[in-house]
Amino acid sequence: MAKHYKSPGEITFDVFNYFVLGVIGIAAILPFLFVVSGSFATEAEITKRAVFLIPTTISFDAYRFIFSTDTIVRSIGVSLYVTVIGTAVNLFFTVSMAYPMAKRYLMGRNVILNLVIFTMLFGGGMIPTYLVIRELQLLDTLNALILPGAISAFNLIIVKNFFQELPVEIEEAARIDGCTELGLLWKIVLPLSKPVLATFTLFYAVGHWNNFFSALLYINDPSKWPLQVMLRQIVMLSQSAAGDLSSMDPNFVQPPEQSIKMAVIVVGTLPIMCVYPFLQKHFAKGVMLGSVKG
Repeated sequence: MAKHYKSPGEITFDVFNYFVLGVIGIAAILPFLFVVSGSFATEAEITKRAVFLIPTTISFDAYRFIFSTDTIVRSIGVSLYVTVIGTAVNLFFTVSMAYPMAKRYLMGRNVILNLVIFTMLFGGGMIPTYLVIRELQLLDTLNALILPGAISAFNLIIVKNFFQELPVEIEEAARIDGCTELGLLWKIVLPLSKPVLATFTLFYAVGHWNNFFSALLYINDPSKWPLQVMLRQIVMLSQSAAGDLSSMDPNFVQPPEQSIKMAVIVVGTLPIMCVYPFLQKHFAKGVMLGSVKG
């Protein structure tokens, strides 16, 4: 097989692409590196140096302040529970509704689809939603963070479009072999849908992990606050709380307010970033497959 030699124009184009993408990549990673470095910096260094990537003096005071009690560990457990269970509930109901709606012979399919689209354009609002959750006795329960958003209409439509693009011949062959509808979904459709399922697993998980507004509305018990709400409280009360800790512990060094904020960002971002590499290979493919009609 003959080798393909690039022309000078192609080489120039590749170099330009690499340069532009490199600049964009550096611009994207530098702010996060600055936040990580600032979380380990001292108050004097943050005050004197506007931007730095490596602190001259490494200090763990901000993290010691955040993890000074077991409340942060408990809130991490709450966030993990809501993220894992909530994502499982989202995928279950999304797949359960998207699969039958992908069948063109389903009676009332267009009516149901129009009702789903209607929810994307019009919502009940904050107060009616709160009243519904209160009447269902979901206040101060973790189910209030999971059940109201069990299905995303936008994600449902994309998954439905993906199921519609699967070859009909495969389903017909499975039915001839005696496969039931549930068996067809479990043994044929879901294994072929790994890219789109991995993509929306990441979408749902990030949404649950970063959600704090629902907890502010529906959760009054501090022991049930997820991580994002707890970190928000830490940032808001950092100065007064640090004064209380310094009075109890003479060796306690009050961390700077900015380093606490940066440490909060690191603690809130790092867990979900650890999940992304395992789903990244399916991410780009899954986003495109369900959004373009074949």
